[in-house]
Amino acid sequence: MDPRAATNPMFGPNRFKLGVFSANCDGGLTVSMAPERWRADWDDIVAMCQLADDAGLEFILPVAKWRGYQGEANVYGKSYETLTHGAAIGALTKRICVFSTVHVPLVTPAFAAKAMATIDHVTHGRAALNIVCGWNQPEFDLHGVTIEQDKRYENGLEWWHVWSKLLEGGPEFDWEGTFFKLKRLQTDPVSVQRPRPLVMSAGFSPKGRDFAAQAADALFTTVTELEQIPDLLEDVARYMVPYGRSMPVYAMGHVVCRPTRREAEEFFHYFAEEMADAKARKYHRENRGVTAGDGVATVARPFDNRFTRSTGKGYEGTYPGSYPFVGTPDDVAAEMARMSEAGLVGSTVAFLDYLKEIPYFIAEVLPRLERLGLRAPAALA
Repeated sequence: MDPRAATNPMFGPNRFKLGVFSANCDGGLTVSMAPERWRADWDDIVAMCQLADDAGLEFILPVAKWRGYQGEANVYGKSYETLTHGAAIGALTKRICVFSTVHVPLVTPAFAAKAMATIDHVTHGRAALNIVCGWNQPEFDLHGVTIEQDKRYENGLEWWHVWSKLLEGGPEFDWEGTFFKLKRLQTDPVSVQRPRPLVMSAGFSPKGRDFAAQAADALFTTVTELEQIPDLLEDVARYMVPYGRSMPVYAMGHVVCRPTRREAEEFFHYFAEEMADAKARKYHRENRGVTAGDGVATVARPFDNRFTRSTGKGYEGTYPGSYPFVGTPDDVAAEMARMSEAGLVGSTVAFLDYLKEIPYFIAEVLPRLERLGLRAPAALA
C-alpha cells in the first residue's frame, strides 16, 4: 500500500472515486450564457467544498486560469489562484484531497515545492498537484512568457524532477539542466506525504501521455463515449510500458441529475445548446488549436456524444471532452458503474450551479453507487 494512503483519500478503497472540478472559476465547466450558471463567489465555493468533504468525495480539483474566454459571458474571467485556493480550502475541510494546478512556465519548481509543502502541512497530508505544461498563449502573454511548443513537455519533466527532489528532502543541491540552472536548492519543511504529494496530469495528446507516464500518479482525460474506454486505456498503457508503470485513469464529467430523464435532458439542452456561448467556444478552439500541438484534433473539435449524435447539434455550452452524466439518479449511477466496469477508477464532476445541484447528487446518486459496491458510505470510506 502506498504510504500516502494514510492521509490522502486519493489512495483510498472506493472503486469509483469522485472529485469536483473547476469550481474555482465562474462558469465552472460550462461555456454557457445561462443566468443560472456558477458565479464562483468565495463563500459558495467554501460551502460546496465542505458538502463534498462531508459526503466523502475524494478530491477538489481547481483549474488555473488567468484570462477569460471572451464571448458574451467571458467564462473563466473570474477565477481564484489555485495554490492559495488549496491552502484556504484545505484549512476549511477535514478529509478531502485538495489539488492545486500549476502552469509550469509560470511557477519555479522551488516556489511550487515550498507552496505544496505548506499546503500539505495545512491539510495534514491531503495536498496534491495537477501539473499543466501550458497551452493558452494569450494567458501567458499576461505574464510576458512565451510557450515553447516543441519543448514544453521536456521543460515540464525537468521541472518535475527538481520539484520532486526538493520535497524528498536532504542536503542542498545545485541543478544544471537543459532548462534550469539553479543553485543551493533546499526547502524546509518537506511535505507530510512521502516522498511527495500525489501528482495528476491531463493526458490528451501523445506527448502529454508520455509526460504523465513519467511524472504523474494519476491521469485524467476526455471520454465522451463509454465505447472509447478500452482503446483509451490500451493507449495509456502503451505509454507506461517503457517506464514499467501503471496508472489510474479518470474521466472528466458534467452532471445534470433530475428526478426524471426528461427534466434532465431538457435542462441540459437549455444551457448547453440554447444558451451556449458560441463566441467563447470559438475563442477556445482557436487558441487550443494554435498551442495544443500533438493531439489537437482530439481536443479542439466538437466532441461527439449521444446528444450530438441524436440531434445533430453541437451542445457547445459544455466543456469539450466532458462526459455528459445526464438523467435520473439511476441513470447517472449506471453510467458511472459502466465506466468502472470498463476500467476507469473515477471521474471529475461539475454542475451548472455546484452549490444548488451537488446536494441532490450527494443524496440520490452516492447511495446508489454504494449499493452497486463502487463506494462506501462517507463514515466508512
